[in-house]
Formats: sequence, C-alpha cells, structure tokens
Amino acid sequence: MFLTFISGRSLNQGRYINIGKDTDEYRKMVGTLEMNESDLAGLGLSPGMRVRVRSEWGTALFQCIPADLPEGVVFALYGPPTTALMGGNTDGTGMPTQKGLEVEVESADQPGDQPLTT
Repeated sequence: MFLTFISGRSLNQGRYINIGKDTDEYRKMVGTLEMNESDLAGLGLSPGMRVRVRSEWGTALFQCIPADLPEGVVFALYGPPTTALMGGNTDGTGMPTQKGLEVEVESADQPGDQPLTT
C-alpha cells in the first residue's frame, strides 16, 4: 500500500537528543511509525507489528502504532530510520525533503511472530 510519509520532531525527542541518542527510549521513539487505524487494518497489521517502509531512496523498519492521522498518511519522528527514506537533494536548504514522501508500507513480521511490546 502506498502512503504519504511525514517526519517531524517532538518535545520528548528533543529531550533525548540531549540525554543521549544511544538510549533504548530514543531508539524506540524514532523507530515508531504512526498510522491511521483504517490503514493498519487495510494492511492486515496489528499495533506493535514491525513494518517495512520503502521510498524511492531507501528502506527502513519501524514498529507501527495507531494514531489520529488522516487515512493515507503515516508519521515518524526524525531519526536514523527516517533518514534512510530521504534522498540527498536539499534544493539548497541543507535538509532533504522530510514531508510528503510517497512510501510503500508492508508487514515485516514473519508468520507466527509476536507483536513487539509498546
């Protein structure tokens, strides 16, 4: 299923940038993909399952959770997984495009895998 990918920052994430990006809490934050419940169901996903997200520039793995987002839109905090999805073109701004990327989302879990804990 193709969806529109948006990345951004959160206040809590900003705290962890100073506390340390090597913490499990930070890695969990930036490794979570928020999705509309209808999109989760349409992909046959349950909260906590791993998903593979592909853009034209790369692939990243996330844990999916339901969120209050419009159908067709997914969100993740900016971090190592999201940068794998972004191209190198910055249009002179110094930052690659982080919002409005077309991505393909699919389950990365194997049959019989248990959802990750949230």
